[in-house]
Amino acid sequence: MANHKKAEFTATDQDLSLVAKALSHPARIAILRILAQHPHLTCGEVVEILPLAQPTVSHHLKELMDASLITMTISGKKSLYDVNHERWNKYTIEFENMLSAINNNQEV
Repeated sequence: MANHKKAEFTATDQDLSLVAKALSHPARIAILRILAQHPHLTCGEVVEILPLAQPTVSHHLKELMDASLITMTISGKKSLYDVNHERWNKYTIEFENMLSAINNNQEV
């Protein structure tokens, strides 16, 4: 049985890993761009914009939600998706801090 040692890493490193995994597919990046430009879209509306089937878009929306990059609100019978700006800003700062630390230790 594999011994997973995620718990031995910092919460920040675990968060960054989760976000990096969520952003590792071009469809998810496209969905984030679409939701940033057009808030409050349904899965079907995202499907109309992307060249992907509804089940595929639904899967990618779930992955983005699992990483807390987007939120879903219920409006009547519709589920509306939006960028989670609070979490996005948090992750952006964490990535910037990591990149800065790496760059500052790099020899020129």
